[in-house]
Parts: sequence; structure tokens; C-alpha cells
Amino acid sequence: MDRAQKEKVVEELGQIFESSGVVVVAHYEGLTVAEMQDLRAKMREVGGSVRVAKNRLAKIALQDKPCASMADLLTGMTVLAYSEDPVAAAKVVEDYAKKNEKLKVLGGAMGDTALDPAGVKAVAAMPSREELIASIVGCIGAPASNIAGAIGAPASNIAGILSTLEDREAA
Repeated sequence: MDRAQKEKVVEELGQIFESSGVVVVAHYEGLTVAEMQDLRAKMREVGGSVRVAKNRLAKIALQDKPCASMADLLTGMTVLAYSEDPVAAAKVVEDYAKKNEKLKVLGGAMGDTALDPAGVKAVAAMPSREELIASIVGCIGAPASNIAGAIGAPASNIAGILSTLEDREAA
């Protein structure tokens, strides 16, 4: 890799560190190519990505970035998982690490907050953006459905009373 390629990689990594909601660092030693492709596919499904880069170049890219505190995690065979959604990458990596012991979560960063493995697990336990939107919509829609039910209830009660009166007269 020549100097121009290295500079390009550092620039790309810098953009990743600045624009991502969360970056998770993990050791991937022993993962097969198929397992790595599976991890990449799962990350793509949630709008995230996986990147393997030289630790030295990643450390250079981390300089003067909000998440610079995670530079200490970059030792050995590391992989970076990241997403704009602050929860998605952590969720996918945690789920994958549960199923595959070869992937070991080292920590990461969420904005300027450094995360240890327990912190990544806590972030993964949080509801995702889509889940939060769904629950908010549910909360907003519940009163409307209650009002519609309350408005429709008197009409159905009147219909029930009329039906009962008709049955009495017919008998």
C-alpha cells in the first residue's frame, strides 16, 4: 500500500468516526470468510457496515475526533462495526458475538463517549430508532382509537337496546 492509498484510507476512516452514531471495536481472530460475510450482511440489513483496517491507520484517523478515546482498543486483529443509528451496530455485533465465540467485543465509542464491553452491551439493549418510532406512534394512536371507540359506543348501545325492544315486542 503506497502513501496515497494510506492517506485515502485515513480520510475514509476519519469520515466514519465523525459521521457514525456508534463504532464498535471487536477482535475477529479465527472468523472464517463466510462468517465475516455473514456479519457484513447482517450489518447491511440494519444500515451499518463492517470495516477491517490497519490499527496504525485507524489511530491516525482517530486523532482530533470525538471518539479518540477508543484508540487504546485498536490492538491485534480488530474489526470496526459502525452505523448512523446509535444502536444498530451494537445490537448486531452483540447478537453475533453471542452466537460466535470467535468475535470478542472490546468496546467502542458513541459520539465522544467511550464504551467498554459492558457499555456496548447496554447500548445494544436499548430500543432501536425504528422501535422507538413505533412505540411513539402507538402512544399517539391509542387516544384516537379510544375516542373513536367512545364515540361509536353509544350508537352500538342504542342499536342493542332497539334490538332487545324488538325481541320483546315479537315475543
